[in-house]
Amino acid sequence: MHYCKKIKVIFCVVALVLFSSSVLAEGSSLRLRSANLTVYEDDYLLNADAEINFGSEIEKAILKGFVFNFLIEFQLLTPKKYWFDDEVATVVQHVSLSYHALTRQYIVMRNDQQRAYATLDEALEDLSIIQDMKVFQEADVEKGERYQAILLMRLDQKKLPKALQIEGMTSSEWKISSQRFEWTPNLFK
Repeated sequence: MHYCKKIKVIFCVVALVLFSSSVLAEGSSLRLRSANLTVYEDDYLLNADAEINFGSEIEKAILKGFVFNFLIEFQLLTPKKYWFDDEVATVVQHVSLSYHALTRQYIVMRNDQQRAYATLDEALEDLSIIQDMKVFQEADVEKGERYQAILLMRLDQKKLPKALQIEGMTSSEWKISSQRFEWTPNLFK
């Protein structure tokens, strides 16, 4: 009986240590704060703002030279009451974040344009702003029709190195994805 109590105490201590370390560990998060569409000439452009935080494991991996690829996925739908929604436009933009050890700079690549930053916070600020992303044309939409816009931003786990893909399957810190941000845009002002 005494042996059984010791095992219970040890089990409780181990569980408490594991629980407290998971609570204290900073996790990664990605949250979309706002999004809107603007028209420029014949194109509709997406502007959005996100809040991105990396946990310590991801920060260490970036400093080791791993490239993190993100997907920005936009979709415009015509909602249907009794059938599937009609897809008007679907656009995916790829953005990458890496660290160049020789120059000690964080690199953000978007649309074949490269920007370098001295700190990770500056690079994350750039990564979190979606500006003037062409998503569809004025000819794709009709006046009087109701539309629904959907935006999602996430880490592309398929492009991680195999070792990190395995880590990503077991740790929630590597599952970086925003919520599904939906709104009804006013396309004809």
